[in-house]
Amino acid sequence: MSAQALESDRATNAVGGVPEAGPFDAWLPASAPATGEPGWLTAARTAATERVRTQGVPTGKSEGWRYTGLRALLEQGFTPVDEPLDAMLREDLDDLLVPGLDAHRVVVVNGSFAPHLSDLDDLPKGLRIGGLRATLAEDPDALADDLARIAGDGAHVFASLNTAGMGDGVVLLADRGALVEKPVELLHLSVGMDEPKVAQPRHVIRLGDGARVTLIERWASLGDALYCNNAVLEIGLGRDAVLAHRRVQLESPSAFHLSGVYLRQGAGSRYDGINVGLGGRWARTDLVVRFAGEHAECDLSGLYLAGDKQLIDYHLDVQHGLPRCTSRENFKGIVHGKGKAVFDGLVYVAKDAQQTDAAMSNRNLLLSQGAEVDTKPRLEIYADDVKCSHGTTVGQIEPEMLFYLRSRGIPEGLARRMLCLGFAGEIINALGNEALAGYVSEAVGGRLQAAPL
Repeated sequence: MSAQALESDRATNAVGGVPEAGPFDAWLPASAPATGEPGWLTAARTAATERVRTQGVPTGKSEGWRYTGLRALLEQGFTPVDEPLDAMLREDLDDLLVPGLDAHRVVVVNGSFAPHLSDLDDLPKGLRIGGLRATLAEDPDALADDLARIAGDGAHVFASLNTAGMGDGVVLLADRGALVEKPVELLHLSVGMDEPKVAQPRHVIRLGDGARVTLIERWASLGDALYCNNAVLEIGLGRDAVLAHRRVQLESPSAFHLSGVYLRQGAGSRYDGINVGLGGRWARTDLVVRFAGEHAECDLSGLYLAGDKQLIDYHLDVQHGLPRCTSRENFKGIVHGKGKAVFDGLVYVAKDAQQTDAAMSNRNLLLSQGAEVDTKPRLEIYADDVKCSHGTTVGQIEPEMLFYLRSRGIPEGLARRMLCLGFAGEIINALGNEALAGYVSEAVGGRLQAAPL
């Protein structure tokens, strides 16, 4: 059944103005919040549940869902993960680790923090990492200024679903002036279950004034199972704080993936975010940026590779509401077979946001006639003293470059892969960490090797 039909049925069956069970009610928790949950969080859950039941299913008439169909997602009949998975051992992670990556590791399995799989024994002074449930149990008001505050109502109904149904997640708190030399790796691991399940982890990342952290966030799975992740990350950066955030999504080819990254930047802070989307059957990521102080800088980069029967979707919402802030958005995509990619980027400059400096770019390679890219970079500018630009390209491999390589005895398939890797190299090299860059380069090369180029 289509999203439009589901919404129509829901409206038809309403009685007394109160809608009956909607298509997402199965995603909502069946039991009441845990005893001892702070009142402010219970209120946020209640409001989010109400939004879920009033927002309904996004349709193609919604601007943010014009190119992203929900039918395949809705047909799966996902229900929440029942219990945390405790049977895994650290050795079970060996094949999923990044070779040579030296990092503090925190592991989330099917949406729940797994301390027995994590490696957090030598955290430096000023850095605290733990589970969301445990953090709230120890200090109910520790996250009152961040959890459900940075994201607010969220970008769409899936953010509301996460707030209503969040069970666990990770909390990373860096004290004022903390300088964390070794990166922190946040590994999301999905393990197949007998029925299609949805996990809804909620993460809170807060850096105090002047703190510096590198966070490597990876999404992986054991096997080719069908499941869904609906995650929300709330990131708060204090004055002059610096966060380098690397996100690599390489999940089961049957997986559905939703991520909402909500960022609040203090004065003089810097966020350097690189997103790599390679896996899953259907994946959508929302990157939402708000500046809370002047002279803040935000860099958002990305690389996505979509093949047959695969959708990868990135939505950016960067709001310049204050003067003298800088943002850069640079995304590249490679689409082959009958794959589909969506890039929808908005940079909004308010009337009082003078001396804003913003530039957005989206470049794409189409490797087959059946490949599709829907790209829509947008600027909305209401200030008059700004420096803003945007651009997009959709093209194919240049025949001259292909001829040059083939004339030197390189087979056509290999030559095409070399040119694709060269196109992707700008984003891969920007990852900065040699081990992570090698891991991503190998993953991209493997995908291209299997693609009919």
